[in-house]
Amino acid sequence: MASFFEGGLSRLAASVVTKDVPIYVQYYVTARCNLTCEQCNVIYANADQEECTIDQARAIAQNLASIGTSVVLLTGGEPFVRRDICQIAAAMIENGVHPRLQTNGLASRARLEEMVAVGAHDISISLDSLVPTLQDTINGGFKRSWDRAIATIATVNELFPEESFCALGCVLAPRNLDHIGSVIRFATEIGWWVSLVPAHQTSPNEPRSFSTFDSALQFQRSQFTRVREVLEDVKRLRDEQGMNVYDSDEYLEDIYRFIAGEPVRWRRRNGGKCDAPNLYFAIQPNGDMAVCCDYRMPRAYPVYDERFPEWYRGTTLRSEATAIASSCSGCMYGSFPEISISARYFVPMWRRARLFLSGGTHRRLKRYTAAQMTDIASDIARQAGLVMSARLT
Repeated sequence: MASFFEGGLSRLAASVVTKDVPIYVQYYVTARCNLTCEQCNVIYANADQEECTIDQARAIAQNLASIGTSVVLLTGGEPFVRRDICQIAAAMIENGVHPRLQTNGLASRARLEEMVAVGAHDISISLDSLVPTLQDTINGGFKRSWDRAIATIATVNELFPEESFCALGCVLAPRNLDHIGSVIRFATEIGWWVSLVPAHQTSPNEPRSFSTFDSALQFQRSQFTRVREVLEDVKRLRDEQGMNVYDSDEYLEDIYRFIAGEPVRWRRRNGGKCDAPNLYFAIQPNGDMAVCCDYRMPRAYPVYDERFPEWYRGTTLRSEATAIASSCSGCMYGSFPEISISARYFVPMWRRARLFLSGGTHRRLKRYTAAQMTDIASDIARQAGLVMSARLT
């Protein structure tokens, strides 16, 4: 991560100052996935699209660099189902765009070795609980999916540079509400970070990529007090115990508002709308630009097209995307809200700068084996009284 900041500070500064250069782009390289997680519909939402070729992906990398993009998230589906995912990451690096990888644990040792070889060592892995059976349920009933995720985390810690930024993506839902603190303790122990996302729900009449149709993932009013307590505990773990929580106060407070059905506030410094497409946007599997993971553009703007930089800087694309962003009620998917918060609020901006520029030991990966990580996770879960209660539900 240090190498990115050595070469990418000017781009980041331009984004923060002008609010008109994309800090972050999510590239959905595939709709395919080996899991059917209960909180996610992306494999269905993007099932109508073919994937870009590697040549188109290289053109995307060139165009993202041309418009000043700092970071691209290579996501899916499960991005590691693509055999050429390392080539895509390499294309981003060759064009000066920092790739952030994402996986549910499918990434093999060989692929991770190749990623390190091309210079990609910034990764997020999904983990919602330290209890294997509960995680397997959340992942759609796929047995030993928790074990595979832990094995991949251990491989990352073995292969990646110690100063790499690695994070656990944790979805906050009723069934794992009391597991959040344990996930944070585990992440801190192994040198990883945690970023929370509340489960989103939608109706079949309005399908969205990362919103579930399952009403069981919606918190009831009787649970709101406990949600507040958990989020306050997250802040205490971060501020008083120095644990590795990436989320800002603004974002954590909005998680509660979102769950309680109150208007979120992270957009208030931009006239009540998000910063798409100025600070961020998404790319669909077929290469077309999207406003975000939920909303497509009214017409096709292929990001691999040589005209894309001109389109992106022009008024037509901007006005179409802004109209969609202005009518959105406000998501809490994490990445996009936190980019706006970091760009528009001083304290989160300062904390993020300190995190990535300090190189402190609190963000160094610990070289634990998968067996050692499993023991650590089991001990933390047992101390929290989670194992028995979780296996009975």
